Amino acid sequence: MTKASAQLSLVFSCIGHAFVHLFMALYFVVVLAIEIDWSIPYHDLIGLWTVGSILVGVCAIPAGWLADRWSAPGMMVVYHIGLGGAAIACSFMAAPVALAVGLAAIGLFAAIYHPVGIAWLVRNAESRGKALGINGIFGGLGVAGAGLIAGLLIDFHSWRAAFFVPGVACVATGLALWYCVHRGLVVDDGEDRVQSAPVARGDMVRVFVILLMTMLLTGLLYQSTQVSLPKVFDLRLRDLAGDGALGIGFAIAAVYTISSVMQVYGGHLADRYPLKPIYVGAFLLQVPLLIAVGAFSGLPLIVVAMLAENMLLARYAPQKHRSLAFGIKFVLAFTIAPVALQLVAFVQERTGEFVWLYYILGGAALFACFAALMLPKDRGAVSEESVVSVPAE
Repeated sequence: MTKASAQLSLVFSCIGHAFVHLFMALYFVVVLAIEIDWSIPYHDLIGLWTVGSILVGVCAIPAGWLADRWSAPGMMVVYHIGLGGAAIACSFMAAPVALAVGLAAIGLFAAIYHPVGIAWLVRNAESRGKALGINGIFGGLGVAGAGLIAGLLIDFHSWRAAFFVPGVACVATGLALWYCVHRGLVVDDGEDRVQSAPVARGDMVRVFVILLMTMLLTGLLYQSTQVSLPKVFDLRLRDLAGDGALGIGFAIAAVYTISSVMQVYGGHLADRYPLKPIYVGAFLLQVPLLIAVGAFSGLPLIVVAMLAENMLLARYAPQKHRSLAFGIKFVLAFTIAPVALQLVAFVQERTGEFVWLYYILGGAALFACFAALMLPKDRGAVSEESVVSVPAE
């Protein structure tokens, strides 16, 4: 693998991360306009994403399996073109059932990114914590962009444009990646750029068992917050944000821009210090903030916890099965999304607000903190030269 190919892989992986989070957050802003356009209650419209959210999780394992056995760059081409095409299709839907089908297609293709794109990033990076931090910036900016782009396009054109324009950009990126692969500018030999000593098999099993629990809870925290934030801002910031979607979009963009900056700091910590205290600390700090309904302060810590989680998987997953390992992670993280959707809808329908939602999430963060305390201690700090250990097989 040449240095140029590795750099292009990192670029397309980061752009892909922005797109997946943009499209997975887009509907939660667009739904505020559809609610008015179609005169359908919010809690009913939000449920249209349920099948799509299930597919994001369920299809992650086969996506990772295909990438391990076929081609990570090839899967990324399929991802970009399919995701963009599904978004374009959503822009033409005229009824709830049809829109649900389009959103399901978004979920299907979105399932490809995390198991494939993150594993591809890890394989090509030299300083993996730093690379994951930069990649996390793009993910955060994708969510921020969803609020900003959707707000602009809704206010100046329509909610349909909020699907169509980003969809075209995503397809164009897929075609650019296909060209790079076709011309040999991007290659993938399946080998890590950085190798290091193996870890004990017992530690590997222990980490995966504990992560099964914490991944579910991290997914619940992230998904519930992402779903509820646009409506929280709509309820609480209307006097400041105005009546259009643009003000809400700016508020969401501000929150996720802050969280993106935190990802760089998290990557710096993950490259230089043991992962366990970073992971435990991120959950512990969530508890009082979420109980205080501190969405503005809570989000950056959630994404730092997710970054540390990715580092743990990169450290303990066998190299040749890493895409599959990330697939398992995101099956758990995104399969919980329907639960988060129903939880948000349940609380909002019965209380008209989200205070109890954040009380529940605070309890989940506390439970995750206790689970993370059972992780094994690192054998020293994780340096730039020794970030990932590959178990002997």
